[in-house]
Amino acid sequence: MESLRLIDQWPVENAAAAVVRADGTVAGRHGDAGREFPLASVTKPLTAYAALIAIEEGVVELDTPAGPTGATVRHLLAHTSGLAFDSPKTQAEPGNRRIYSNTGFEQLTEVLTEHSGIPFASYLDQALFEPLGMANTRLDGSPAAGAVSTVDDMVRFAAEVQQPKLLDASTVAEATSVVFPGLTGVLPGYGNQKPNDWGLGFEIRDHKSPHWTGSASSPRTFGHFGQSGTFLWFDPDAGAACVALADRAFGPWAIEAWPPFTDAVLAELGG
Repeated sequence: MESLRLIDQWPVENAAAAVVRADGTVAGRHGDAGREFPLASVTKPLTAYAALIAIEEGVVELDTPAGPTGATVRHLLAHTSGLAFDSPKTQAEPGNRRIYSNTGFEQLTEVLTEHSGIPFASYLDQALFEPLGMANTRLDGSPAAGAVSTVDDMVRFAAEVQQPKLLDASTVAEATSVVFPGLTGVLPGYGNQKPNDWGLGFEIRDHKSPHWTGSASSPRTFGHFGQSGTFLWFDPDAGAACVALADRAFGPWAIEAWPPFTDAVLAELGG
């Protein structure tokens, strides 16, 4: 895909990208797809997917109490537990506000470890990375932001989400639809959003503005971006997903570069 060559113009030392069609085939790759990059918060969809596997396996349920009093696994996955961004401080009652929280994902995995008896990093390997052949992906730190991966491995994950084999399709549909609709909140890097829609571990584009995806991205687009200069989006209307990994921290360069890149990818897919 010619559109992927736009990453060569990004002000970064290294970048790689790929587009994966809904049937799992790769529409295009560009850059060193085997290079390892820190994912930062693109870790969260991986952690969430493992949590959903645990739910289907009966380890926990979405309504299992977790996090602050009154909160559940569902609240933690949807960033509505009331926990602060990066501390155990509670800033709201569960279900009342969309407060993006790394701490929430850390407390989520503590609950998963408690109920499964398996350290979460090991569970993530066994439940997700090994079955998908993601041999160069690992959790080096926080389950909220500590994974390292490659474009090649993330292509495997993108194919799984679009045609799930490790989860029932209805579970993925729920995870990628709005949970606790109508809640406002801050989208990191892009300010307050009304509403700030989220699924279970996946951010939902809806009609947010500004946003890190493109002007041509459908409202049903979902995914995540990371502060290490990474993103992964799925656009069901386009029938494709796109992953881009870079080695420069998110900032004005990404706000400027990512949307036209996504629009170029979508235009090429549609053409």
